[in-house]
Amino acid sequence: MGLDQFAYAVDKDNNKTELAYWRKHPNLQGWMENLWNSKGRPFDESGKFNCVPVDLTKEDLDSLEQALDSNSLPETAGFFFGSNSDDMYRQQDVEFIAVARKALDSGLKVVYDSWW
Repeated sequence: MGLDQFAYAVDKDNNKTELAYWRKHPNLQGWMENLWNSKGRPFDESGKFNCVPVDLTKEDLDSLEQALDSNSLPETAGFFFGSNSDDMYRQQDVEFIAVARKALDSGLKVVYDSWW
């Protein structure tokens, strides 16, 4: 068990294409949970941010990019989350933002989801 995180693009027919996969990137999970909270969205039935998809906008990607540039992803811990992996995933995070922006520009929806 552990924290598995995904980002995917969704077309108008609800077909999904994976854009990124992370294994135990807890601070990204914390950032996405904060984003979800800021959008006033409900958690799952257990009250936890688990298996809760988050639609990402261009503005969200800009904010994520700023957080990466300033090394300000929130320190996040959880039993299944592992330790800080920001440095290990930095390049992948940057690549994800670029691919996600292209997907949005193509008219696709971009979604982040996780499971732990």
